[in-house]
Amino acid sequence: MDADAKKTALRMIPYGLYVLTAEGKDGKVAASTVNWVTQTAFQPPLVVVGVKADSGAHAIIKESKTFALNILGKEQKGQAFTFFKPLERDGNTIGGEPFRKGTLGAPILERAPAFVECQLVDTIERGDHSIFIGEVKDAGIAAQPAGRPDDVTLTLKDLGDKVFYGG
Repeated sequence: MDADAKKTALRMIPYGLYVLTAEGKDGKVAASTVNWVTQTAFQPPLVVVGVKADSGAHAIIKESKTFALNILGKEQKGQAFTFFKPLERDGNTIGGEPFRKGTLGAPILERAPAFVECQLVDTIERGDHSIFIGEVKDAGIAAQPAGRPDDVTLTLKDLGDKVFYGG
């Protein structure tokens, strides 16, 4: 296999940007920008997210069995970059972003245009990322989008010509 062709082909898959959040039993919060996300079922509503196996978020999700996907909006490029690195909780903020507890206990970013909060229903551990399958138990939007809902979502390509993930 041509390694460069593989990398380029895999990078052609479009990705939205989300801040994955979870809270452990000890109150420790994980928050990280993720982009390997998709809906996989309507009934029950299921989403999957790829999470780096050696990350703090991975351990907390496995323990808490809950997570939230906070969907970033086009104007939230700064937040995407903020959550590319590990951060510590400071009261009810992380990385300067205020959050509240969701119905399952996962942190919900107050300034995100939308969120889904999920109960972990399965995990597939392969390679350097695990796939977490979550059943959507709660969802919310800050405001009804004027056009297509997916036009609001910040995408990886919105971060610039030199920002890539995958491949």
